[in-house]
Amino acid sequence: MMAESSFEARHPHTDAHEISESPNLSARRRPRILLITRNLPPLRGGMERLNRHIAEALAEWSDLTVIGPAGSREFLPSQVEVVEIPVRPLSGFLLRVIRSAWMRAAQPLDIVLAGSGLTAIGVKLAALRSGAKSVAYLHGLDLIVAHPLYHAIWLPTLRRFDHALANSANTAAIAIRKGVAHGRVTVINPGVTLVSTSDASGNAFRHRNRIDRRPVLLSVGRLTARKGLPDFVRHALPAIRRRYPDVLLVVIGDEAPDALTGSGGGRAALETLAAELALSDNLLLLGPCDDETLDQAYCAADVHVFPVREVPGDVEGFGMVAIEAAAHGLPTVAFATGGIPDAVSAGRSGYLIPPGDYADFAEKVCEILAAGREAPMRSSARESAKGFTWEIFATRLRESLSSIQRAE
Repeated sequence: MMAESSFEARHPHTDAHEISESPNLSARRRPRILLITRNLPPLRGGMERLNRHIAEALAEWSDLTVIGPAGSREFLPSQVEVVEIPVRPLSGFLLRVIRSAWMRAAQPLDIVLAGSGLTAIGVKLAALRSGAKSVAYLHGLDLIVAHPLYHAIWLPTLRRFDHALANSANTAAIAIRKGVAHGRVTVINPGVTLVSTSDASGNAFRHRNRIDRRPVLLSVGRLTARKGLPDFVRHALPAIRRRYPDVLLVVIGDEAPDALTGSGGGRAALETLAAELALSDNLLLLGPCDDETLDQAYCAADVHVFPVREVPGDVEGFGMVAIEAAAHGLPTVAFATGGIPDAVSAGRSGYLIPPGDYADFAEKVCEILAAGREAPMRSSARESAKGFTWEIFATRLRESLSSIQRAE
């Protein structure tokens, strides 16, 4: 029942500094944890980075086994036992996950953790066999993906979990509405790596891509329909260009072949649209980039644009790229949809715009451009990012799992 739900939504901007490890945790036996996820490197994306950090946090604190995608072993701590499974076809991956999880559950386990809702069935079966607690870290899309089989099997399985962790208040609210884990949901926002920004790094990016002193808008993420880039190019970029004729939208991201939902705003569509609107000179599509290049792009950019759309059957669970931008002192302008309000501190790390208001979106972008690179928001964005660190994330994760393990 909803009245029985416990919804812990502690926002990192207000209480991150109050979190500390319980002094009794280290004195207890190390928990035995099985993490099952398809979302790990070498696959790319925010969910993959987050699951890697989950594994790193748990490896320091528990006896951890990971069942993950082929190639993931080299990205995980050496002490972690890893079972690798090819990610394609998806059906084959899920069947092998169930088999591997069942076999591993023949040994004692304390917690079986799903890195997303996708692996819920293997997790629940392993938990039942081993007598462990079943827990899922949920991202939003794994609760609302529009597939009848998923709704018929996966969601009922998630409702039988012992607990759920959510990446944002919005994801937690969706989980509670759907009865996941009987409403026992805890919000643990993803983290970010704090960095030292460098003008030299940004200048190197600009020089290499022949950008010079042009105003740069940066978009980072997979090219899905949810990301909203075609609508931004059509409805906001022309207004920005009227005030800043040499503005350049730099897009970093791939075509999302491994996403749960298909592409709707890919490279070819963006190039065609820009040509139709005579904006080809204002668009630079770089495709996927390595971490060093992405770091340089954040340093080089003037505004991070995050025009995510509200799409049925799809959702932006959190908005990790907004936190990454803030860590580089780069303000974000975003539509206030999904879990993005957890990631953007309005007035400190950027602006939140009512969904679909492209005129206001363009105005706020121009306002940041006019303020220049010495604007106070660039420093307040960095301060805001300090509330989101992977160390805080790891502490919250371990404390939550320790509490779940002790619960009756």
